[in-house]
Amino acid sequence: MKQQEIMLNTLHNKEIRMNDLDELEVDELGNDHVSSATETPMRESAFILSDEQKIKKIEGYFREIMETLGLNLNDDSLSGTPHRVAKMYVKEIFNGLNPVNKPSVKLFDNKYQYNQMLVEKDITFYSNCEHHFVPFFGKAHVAYISSGKVIGLSKLNRIVNYYAKRPQVQERLTMQIAKELKNALNTEDIAVVIEASHLCVSSRGIKDDSSSTITSFYGGKFNEEQIKTEFLNYLILKK
Repeated sequence: MKQQEIMLNTLHNKEIRMNDLDELEVDELGNDHVSSATETPMRESAFILSDEQKIKKIEGYFREIMETLGLNLNDDSLSGTPHRVAKMYVKEIFNGLNPVNKPSVKLFDNKYQYNQMLVEKDITFYSNCEHHFVPFFGKAHVAYISSGKVIGLSKLNRIVNYYAKRPQVQERLTMQIAKELKNALNTEDIAVVIEASHLCVSSRGIKDDSSSTITSFYGGKFNEEQIKTEFLNYLILKK
């Protein structure tokens, strides 16, 4: 198979293996933050195993990784690490993979007839880069203009964090939050801006600890220059 065909298959969610691409090309894919799809790539059989079964399997795999690295798991400090990591993966930092953890969204009538934008800024999130499984984190800013319904403020935070808690790339995270808000609120008038720091940039590779990455989505009225400018001005207000 030609290298170009392999790359194309990768972009269509097919499994990529180290023996298909040389090490340099694999590194370049990760460093360039290539994203294969707007939706998180998931196997159809992703939820056959229970959470406890997944924890048990991951614990065994991570134990093998640690032993391969040369660590002595008989040490009191390390003996419980495989289980702790496995539980953290399934129950905490990647629990956004499981749709049962998706926050329920209840809408309310816009009885105040508030027809201006609502902005929820500085939503703190923590996610993990899907290319190296190291954290990226920052702030998300979301806004919408009601089409007749409003959403509880805390639900905006919960939606951001649900999609953050999975292996991600920042561009996909931005689009997934925007899509969820559009569907939940039945409006195209959505804006999402994310600014994040990536440990795969700061702690490895180029080792640049001063840069940050900004991604954005503007839908409906937020594509109008005046509305977009108003939204962005809210983000720079002094606290």
